[in-house]
Amino acid sequence: MSSYVQNLIADVKAKNPGEKEFHQAVEEVLESLELVLQKHPEYRSGKILERMVEPERIVIFRVPWMDDRGEFHINRGFRVQMNSAIGPYKGGLRFHPSVTLSILKFLAFEQVFKNSLTSLPMGGGKGGSDFDPKGKSDTEVMRFCQSFMTELYRHIGPDTDVPAGDIGVGGREIGFMFGQYKRLSREFSGVLTGKGLNWGGSLIRPEATGFGAVYFAEEMLKTKKLSFDGKTVAVSGFGNVAWGAALKVTELGGKVVTLSGPDGFVHDKDGIKGEKINFMLEMRASARDEVKMYADKFKVPFYAGKRPWSVKAEVALPCATQNELDENDAKELVKNGCLCVCEGANMPTTIPGVKIFQEAKILYAPGKASNAGGVSTSGLEMSQNSMRLPWPKEEVDQRLHQIMKNIHSACLDKAEKYGTPGNYVNGANIAGFLKVADAMLDQGLV
Repeated sequence: MSSYVQNLIADVKAKNPGEKEFHQAVEEVLESLELVLQKHPEYRSGKILERMVEPERIVIFRVPWMDDRGEFHINRGFRVQMNSAIGPYKGGLRFHPSVTLSILKFLAFEQVFKNSLTSLPMGGGKGGSDFDPKGKSDTEVMRFCQSFMTELYRHIGPDTDVPAGDIGVGGREIGFMFGQYKRLSREFSGVLTGKGLNWGGSLIRPEATGFGAVYFAEEMLKTKKLSFDGKTVAVSGFGNVAWGAALKVTELGGKVVTLSGPDGFVHDKDGIKGEKINFMLEMRASARDEVKMYADKFKVPFYAGKRPWSVKAEVALPCATQNELDENDAKELVKNGCLCVCEGANMPTTIPGVKIFQEAKILYAPGKASNAGGVSTSGLEMSQNSMRLPWPKEEVDQRLHQIMKNIHSACLDKAEKYGTPGNYVNGANIAGFLKVADAMLDQGLV
């Protein structure tokens, strides 16, 4: 690692103490970009990297709300507007007790590169709150969402910042926030994505991140003249991403054998298909945030407190949360003959884990490339809103499939061009960076 990159990483850590997730995301990207800086000194002289690691704006605010017993609660709300060089800020809102500024800055930073890879005109941002919707009534969630949007609405707009859903923010929460935005702004606009189908939403948006990850993995397998047909697949999580992935893997002839939650994981040797995939929707709607329900219903083994990466599978799709797959998990997957790891979540693999995959020369794709299907479909929803014209399911799916193919091609092309053929991490970081960096140079010192 060059002294310039080392110094920049040290500077980021000094300026942002304790933000380990943000440090990890920055370090992973900057290591890849050394290859670019050697060929393009203008990025260094223009201080592009220094500008990229500093958010354009961070909004932090209190969110007071009242529960059904009349008791007051105070949560903290955030919006990190990271980079708008190629379009309005775009990125989800996460409602979960684990939400911190560090996690949102890492997600916003990753989002800049991910959105760039889609080729759609979207900048990067992320937001949310440490509010936990689990166990709350609909009216409590509504009061929180209305209070949250009462502050956030002044910082967003269809041509400024277009939030979407994320962990803890589904159709219910988007609906409540959109209603409050409409009330305050006195306009009906495409300010949020993930909306209901009868008021501006897009078909296949809930499935899109999982679909996109599988489409990307399919392209990866093709480079080895392989396909999903007959493959055993380990999936983590049981939310929208895992659900979409299970649907698409099954459609392509693969067999998903695991799901996981905060409580542990299930191993279904017969495959998660048909009514079992539909049951995933019931699990999520129950708000219990546990996967043992699946084991109880379908009489399959449940492993409390464990991750699914010990199960023998040819393809692994981590679809839960950040840093859920560490060095030991990576070694276990390699030992069990895993051929391909394709991230459906954001940064689910630790840096040591990534290095294990790369050293073993198995196919590995970072989330900023492989899970871009969700934000791609959000971008397609924005386009439909702008045109006031909904597209049929087949057209949205076809456009999503082509976007994921294009991202895969861009990753391989840039990896090859900058001397690391087959390295999806470098390819994704470089391809995402170049478009944003050139736009920043074009627009001057902003």
